[in-house]
Amino acid sequence: MAKIIGGLGSPHAPSIGALIDQGGWDNPEWKQLMDGYRPMQEWLAAHKPDAAILIYNDHVTSFFFDRYPTFALSVASEHPIADEGFGPRPLPPVRGDSDLAWHLAHSLVEDEFDLTVCQDMPLDHGALTPISAFWPDHENGWPTAIVPIAVNVLQFPVPTPRRLYKLGQALRRAVESWPQDKKVVVLGTGGLSHQLHGERFGFKNADWDHEFLSRLDTDPESLASLRTQDYIERGGAEGAEMVMWLAMRGALSSGARKLHVNYHGPLHTGFAQILFEEPETVTA
Repeated sequence: MAKIIGGLGSPHAPSIGALIDQGGWDNPEWKQLMDGYRPMQEWLAAHKPDAAILIYNDHVTSFFFDRYPTFALSVASEHPIADEGFGPRPLPPVRGDSDLAWHLAHSLVEDEFDLTVCQDMPLDHGALTPISAFWPDHENGWPTAIVPIAVNVLQFPVPTPRRLYKLGQALRRAVESWPQDKKVVVLGTGGLSHQLHGERFGFKNADWDHEFLSRLDTDPESLASLRTQDYIERGGAEGAEMVMWLAMRGALSSGARKLHVNYHGPLHTGFAQILFEEPETVTA
């Protein structure tokens, strides 16, 4: 039986991806953030997950506002690197896992999640920033297969925090019903508090970010009970991305242990990393 062995949360800002491509891991202005990835990289290297389910949002790359799905799952065996206007990042195509992805698709639909199932899904910085930070030795290919699930957090109506938490719970049921003996991690991505437009451009709320990280560990149910409006008021319009971290947490058991958390809030975005491990996880 497949099992989820852990969950990881990460920002997906394109500035972090550019820093990685430039070899800027020790850049003093970013060191606090980039050092936060090292325990996560070490954990992934030690446990060697077979697949990662990636909860992210597409930034009008594979989808546009005339047709923007609430949930889109890729069943592709390989994902191209999207060109977001400056040429594709120098990354190898991202390996998928079609067998797992199709199993998730069937299980989630049976669990009353109506998905857009994609045979081809180029990945933008929403997906590429976190995976290139988690697996920095990716020049010759990715050590873990990625199954991307894109969530609409841009165009209203957007799914509620409760819906994302339930998505995580449904993903856990789906993984545990997969008969293959494989280890799976779930990745939640996005900035914490930030707003990139309008009268509150540049808004950031570090107090809310820290509260969110604490409650994500100890009381995720309370986060699921909040409204989308609460996330926007406390964390900015783009702070609605935080619900994707909630999906990651929903895929974990109540006994999952927080092994690592890091917070850095440069400029106008709250950045954080968090790592959870399931209690039965053992080093490969």
